[in-house]
Amino acid sequence: MPTSSVVVGAGIAGTACARALAEAGVPVRVLDRGRRPGGRMASRTLAGRVTDLGASYFTAQDGSPFAAVVDDWGARGLVRPWTDTFGVAGPDGIRDRKRGPVRYAAPGGLRSLVADLGTGLDVVQESAVQRVEPGPRVDGADVTAAVLALPDPQARRLLPADLAARLLGGEAEHPWQPTLAVALGWDERRWPADLHGAFVNDDAVVEWIADDGDRRGDGAPVLVAHTTPGTAAAHLDDPDRCAPEVTAAVRRALGIDTPPAWTHVHRWTFAKPSAPREAPFGLVDGVGVCGDGWRAPSKVESAWTSGHLLGTELGTGLGAT
Repeated sequence: MPTSSVVVGAGIAGTACARALAEAGVPVRVLDRGRRPGGRMASRTLAGRVTDLGASYFTAQDGSPFAAVVDDWGARGLVRPWTDTFGVAGPDGIRDRKRGPVRYAAPGGLRSLVADLGTGLDVVQESAVQRVEPGPRVDGADVTAAVLALPDPQARRLLPADLAARLLGGEAEHPWQPTLAVALGWDERRWPADLHGAFVNDDAVVEWIADDGDRRGDGAPVLVAHTTPGTAAAHLDDPDRCAPEVTAAVRRALGIDTPPAWTHVHRWTFAKPSAPREAPFGLVDGVGVCGDGWRAPSKVESAWTSGHLLGTELGTGLGAT
């Protein structure tokens, strides 16, 4: 008899799902092919400091279960309120400022939050799953439940076609867009101190620029730009080739008169869903799927909530057996 459930993917959705299962008393193992947990809440050490290369920030709806998690992180110094105002730029420079909800950032990088969420869980890194089947089974072994906390295209590769269709629908229904995250470092800050970040409109190359030193709170002269899907698609085979055009676009948008001292490019082949589902998760015959392709709109809070709700649903049944 199977004794454990398996979650594939150690991003925030998968880790939230595993946490809910564990709290329901269900043995669970998280398998992730990467070297560290985090998924698209990725941080990497560049030029001697941690830089966020995946999600740029997150919000939390007042009174939501996720807000309680954020409050706990804040009480322990793992997150900080960042800003409620971003710039709006175009190819010709900053045009306006735009206010919205408070965005949160993490002094240790957003990946540190996923790592904290996974404390005490059985997480196995560098473990690539090949097949998830009804039963449920993971790589031929029977499990009590199997969860795929992955972008749709990656989940489909692991599932039989008929099960993928039942869980995810047709391949054309919920396409995913790529992006390239380009970190740029200068010797000193050469943009407005109150920039925080900027949405870039009407530009073919870049759609968002974050002030990484500002969001992390250390003031480092580092920006992280996220490209448009078109630019990313043109450079997926050789991402580093996009650095010069992204650098030029960032300098135009922010009026920076000198080139950066260094750049680093990170490829996200499946960065975000074009059409996230309203449903919180998918579940068929003990096989579940969750993440930011569910519970629209696509954002960090939605991904956590998707995983948490799926884990709670599974735990209600499995915890009682």
